[in-house]
Amino acid sequence: MRTRTRFAWLSVSAIAPLVFSVAVCAQNAPATPAAITAQNRRVVALADSGKLDEAERAARNGGAATTAMLGEILTLRGKLTAADSAYEAAIKANSPNARTAQVGLAELAMRRGDRVDAFRRASALTTAYEQGRNWNAADHVAAGRAYVLLGATDKQAVHDALAAFDGAVSADITNLEGRLRAGDLLLDKYNAPDAKASYQDALKLSPENSRALLGLARVADFAGDNKGAANLKAALAANPSLTPAILLQARSFLEAEAYDSAKITTRRALAVDSSSMTGWALIGANAWVTGDSAEYRRAKAAAEKLNPKPSEFYAELADAAVRQRRYADGVRLAKQALLLDSNSTRALGLVGTNELREAKMEEGRATLERAFAIDPFNLWHKNTLDLLDKVSAYQITDKGHFRIVAPPKEAALLSIYLLPLLEQAYDQFSTRYNYKTAGTVRLEIYSRHADFSVRTVGLTGLGALGVSFGPVLAMDAPSSRERGEFNWGATAWHELAHTFTLGSSDNRVPRWLSEGLSVAEERRAHAEWGFDVTPEFLRAYADSMLRPVSQMNEGFVKPRYEAETIYSYDLASTVCEMIESQYGQAAIVAMLRAYKDGLETPAVFEKVFKVKPDVFDKQFDLYFRKRFALGLKATASLDGKSGEQNPLSVAMKAASADLQAGRIDSAIAGFMRAEQMFPEFLGPASAAWQLANLYKVRNNSAAALAQVSEITTHDATAWEANVMEADLREKMADTTGLKRVLERMIWIYPYEQSVHTRLAAVSRKTSDFKTAIRERRAILALDPSDKLDAQYELARALVDGGEVAEARRLLLGVLELSPSFEKAGALLLEIKNRGN
Repeated sequence: MRTRTRFAWLSVSAIAPLVFSVAVCAQNAPATPAAITAQNRRVVALADSGKLDEAERAARNGGAATTAMLGEILTLRGKLTAADSAYEAAIKANSPNARTAQVGLAELAMRRGDRVDAFRRASALTTAYEQGRNWNAADHVAAGRAYVLLGATDKQAVHDALAAFDGAVSADITNLEGRLRAGDLLLDKYNAPDAKASYQDALKLSPENSRALLGLARVADFAGDNKGAANLKAALAANPSLTPAILLQARSFLEAEAYDSAKITTRRALAVDSSSMTGWALIGANAWVTGDSAEYRRAKAAAEKLNPKPSEFYAELADAAVRQRRYADGVRLAKQALLLDSNSTRALGLVGTNELREAKMEEGRATLERAFAIDPFNLWHKNTLDLLDKVSAYQITDKGHFRIVAPPKEAALLSIYLLPLLEQAYDQFSTRYNYKTAGTVRLEIYSRHADFSVRTVGLTGLGALGVSFGPVLAMDAPSSRERGEFNWGATAWHELAHTFTLGSSDNRVPRWLSEGLSVAEERRAHAEWGFDVTPEFLRAYADSMLRPVSQMNEGFVKPRYEAETIYSYDLASTVCEMIESQYGQAAIVAMLRAYKDGLETPAVFEKVFKVKPDVFDKQFDLYFRKRFALGLKATASLDGKSGEQNPLSVAMKAASADLQAGRIDSAIAGFMRAEQMFPEFLGPASAAWQLANLYKVRNNSAAALAQVSEITTHDATAWEANVMEADLREKMADTTGLKRVLERMIWIYPYEQSVHTRLAAVSRKTSDFKTAIRERRAILALDPSDKLDAQYELARALVDGGEVAEARRLLLGVLELSPSFEKAGALLLEIKNRGN
């Protein structure tokens, strides 16, 4: 494997000792002139609070000392021609902040696409910086900004930029700009921890600084943490005119498919800064997604007016397409961006990443290698390339409609079960959704969750179990999780369902509907798959903590609390259940077709259901409250304040107290009352589980089986409950039931050899030789300690099933390795005597 070296991690740690020593000297030295004038401080304060009109007036009235700052304010307001003039005037007058004006002109040149002029101006400034002395804090910041521009082609310049920003803090320990710029640079180069520290340092000096608060919101967004919303809200409260914060909010609306809100919010940003390329790109992306061709053309024209080669415009469009799961469109749009700027690492990354999502593995790798060569700081690209190196050693199994790519140690075992399961799902989905895939579906399986996470988002830490990109699926192997944490069969079924809902809608189905259908399809496949109703879920609904159907996408992409995402899956599946029960499967297909035709959710609801979304919300609420009437009653608050005190919890606590006190009959009666209150609650903390254990202790096998089987047929990961049920059914000689339980256990955790052995034995006993053969193959795939005996047992099963030729070959191989293996010889002789 070729080693891929990432460019040295961009961090403050390497220069921190120097910064500290300079800071100490500065504190002990005689007072020096302020780095910026009082007038400049006032202009900055006004701008930071969003009072841009006042900031501009103050800058105009400040004379030469504030001319450069006037250029900064005019740039914030999108008055770029006037900003040019102000910067030129500051340089000509040799104002105190002339170097700020010099870098301002370089940045404007870069915004207009004139990289030659931008680099010329930035190089002149950094050359002077490297040769000069006694630069004040503002000058250090100016040099850092120049280095940032040069960092587009010079990796070392990125480190020099960080050193310059830290130099600003060393020159003036109260300097905010250096800290903020350092934070932005660190985050742009994927060092979120140090970026966060820089923003927090800035907030210590200025607790309501809008840019620092925005920085923390961006850090949270980078990490996929929904807690960033509070910092974004605080940033906008501190500075309502902070364009990047407004645009971050607009992008989140677009991601949530709240198109009207995204458009309104973006327009608000453009009202502050009409020269924002990101703003026009978001307008264009919104228009492109919603099919508003006139609006799209206007946005594109505005972008081209700002920059004749607006690569970033198309990159933003590509990103929006990908976020809407339209991966092929994302590749196409990113390639348009590359035609305008062949070195755009953002566009290269979008192309490469999404080629991989289309199973174009070699093309995607080559593109990401090119991107990484330009920007070796990019953690996403490095992680993905390293993962591709690892995946190149994976075993590939092609059969039917599927290609399974898995670690060599697990490929054989998992393929035994996945291939028939996926073919069964393919047949059902292609009929139900009237859609077939254009080619083979690729399923990648990862034995390390971190690898799956990198494949999905480029970073570790993703909480999901599987992902569907349409023709490419990826998921955790069961070995990546503790036994009982997830059901790998249900996960594969779920992700393949996405392939059909995405494909049949031309990837336009909203996230809530696609997720809801996938969960509903799990339940349709097996009663225990899909979601289980919990008291917490029902309390969340009753307390209005879940979004209405018309806003459900936000529950997936903008969760307000940690559990909202998983609750949104549960809620969406219930919506799909309602639609199918009241309108039929044809309505689901009609919805997907309407989305394919470009309709948005309000129009889809009116076309298919003949009602507006708000009316549907009310209809669903009635359905939900009727569907879960018992559970809602059992979990309703008794004190009007907290859902913790409800009839179910009171009954469970009383029964538990009886159990602890040894009052077994009273405990059983209490748990039975609790079970009757909420019969659908069947998790490990349920009354049913308590009763199953109590009846087992009392040797009441029939009663214990009745309780535990309720759990195992409603909980996809209930390993311990399945173990209990298997033992009870074996004790009661229920071979059919025992086979059913053992099959379920394999989908929870396939690595227990004893489960396969039991299933093979009971299958042979019931003359189910096909299953017996499969289980003997699975035991061999587990690499048992006595491989020869495992091969013999497989041969025995093959003979029973009539596959004599394969059995003979297998036995000859065993005897070649161990000529004295009597059982193998006897079976071979038996085959011969049968005349086979």
